[in-house]
Amino acid sequence: MSNLLYISEIFSSIQGEGMLAGCRQIFVRLMECNLDCRYCDTDFKKSDTGRLESKPGSAAFVNIPQPMSLHNMISLFNEWLGQLPGAHHSVSFTGGEPLLHADALAEWFPEIKKLLPIHLETNGTLPVALQRVKQHVSYISMDMKLPSTAGCSEDLWAAHALFLREAHGHNVSVKTVVGALTSESEIMQVCDVISSVDVSIPLFLQPVTQPGGAIGITAAQILHLQELASSRLPDVRVIPQMHLLLGAL
Repeated sequence: MSNLLYISEIFSSIQGEGMLAGCRQIFVRLMECNLDCRYCDTDFKKSDTGRLESKPGSAAFVNIPQPMSLHNMISLFNEWLGQLPGAHHSVSFTGGEPLLHADALAEWFPEIKKLLPIHLETNGTLPVALQRVKQHVSYISMDMKLPSTAGCSEDLWAAHALFLREAHGHNVSVKTVVGALTSESEIMQVCDVISSVDVSIPLFLQPVTQPGGAIGITAAQILHLQELASSRLPDVRVIPQMHLLLGAL
């Protein structure tokens, strides 16, 4: 085992988004991202220091040197699972963008999934990297980035379509962040991508959270977008960022 990973932070909390919202997870946030979304609240720049919760769920952190070895991560997980038996549903690898590190994850995931199911949170733009790891992943939460909210400089629809085809059959769900400027045509394009692969894939509409915690879209707007998507897809849900409502990490 030679691959090392640069970890931004490791902590224990409630999953606040998507299919596993409400489940307790160990979160492993990796450094670096291939996108720069307007609403992103995460510092994903590469650093020689990461953060580790001193006790799972405490929200008290200590600094740890980077990069981290698989041996150290497995030891940590065994310690936390011993301290809180049965509390954690799964381990969520998030970022940044985890699939930038697919070579290392292909080595790490077979060992980690012996302890907990693996939940992959991804921006859904790296289908070739997903090929390397998807057989070890129990759940895939894929973002679709809308120009109205993410503000990315490139058109990502083709990459999202390729990614969803690659993820199909691996408990994949789609999340898209919507705001006051989100258009009907954007929602229809999301539906087009999903229905081209499998109409039964769940779609989660997540109201954008503004700095300070305010929701950046009205209830009437979000209901209208849900109505539009539901005319095309059978499973469309609206979930705000629940962990923020709870005051959790």
